[in-house]
Order: sequence, then structure tokens, then C-alpha cells
Amino acid sequence: SDLRWQQALALLGRMRNDGIAPTAISCNAIISAYGKAKQWLRALDCCKLMSSHDLVPSVITRSSAMGACGKGNQWQLVFRSLELMRNADLLPNSITYTAAISICETGEQWKSALGHLELMRKSKVMASSITYNAAIRACEKCVQWQQALVLLEEMMQTEDLA
Repeated sequence: SDLRWQQALALLGRMRNDGIAPTAISCNAIISAYGKAKQWLRALDCCKLMSSHDLVPSVITRSSAMGACGKGNQWQLVFRSLELMRNADLLPNSITYTAAISICETGEQWKSALGHLELMRKSKVMASSITYNAAIRACEKCVQWQQALVLLEEMMQTEDLA
């Protein structure tokens, strides 16, 4: 999988040489390949490339870029990606928020994980058990066991209502 990003880059080069303009779908695929290879900077460059071709990044684009930043341990950029989404009137979905919270876990940013959970509530986006588990793990990694228990209780109440 480490070579896929190089293949994606070569494909992008061939598209340019053949006069084929990139599409949002091809850029999303390339960003995803970069993310899997922890090439977060290249993923962000591809987002810039989209703008230069008048392509509008979607929730999928921003989520893929966010995932690439997370895999590259660039959790600060994840927050920026969410901010850019909201500023562009793109509504982060459950998958986007869950990815952000998982990245907070990796970066041991338990307060930020809770902040994203709160943003989900305010945005009326339903948190799944996967979302709660990521937030609980973030609290666990930072020895915030009391907060982890609060989240566990909240998750159980939410699931009882479903």
C-alpha cells in the first residue's frame, strides 16, 4: 500500500500530460491513497490542486484529507479541516466526526475529543457506539477515567433510546 500513493501521483501526472483535467472523484481517490501511505502533506497539496481547477471539495474530500493528517499524526490539522468544512457550509457527518475523535485519541487529545462530541450534539449529528468508544479511548489514554465513565453511561443511555 505504500506504493499506491506513488501510483496515484503517476496517474495524476499522466492525466496532466494527456490534457485530462482532474475531477473531484479522481482527487478524492488520490487523497485517500496519500492518506493510507501517511503522506498527509501531499494530500493537502491535492486539496489545493482542486481549488486551482475550480473543483469544490466535498465532505468526502475534507474527510479524506483529515484522515491523512491523522495518520501522519498531524492532529492539529484535523481541527483546521473541520473548521474549513464548517466555513464552506459543508456539514461534517457522523463518519467525519468519528474520524476526528479517533485522531484525537491517537494524539492523546481527550479534551478535543469531547469538544468534537459536543459539536456533534450541537449539529444534531448522532454519535454511534464507535464514536463513543473513540472518545472513551482518548480519555483512557490520558487517564481521565471519570470522564470515560461518564461517556460510557451516556453511550448506554443513547443506545437504550435507539
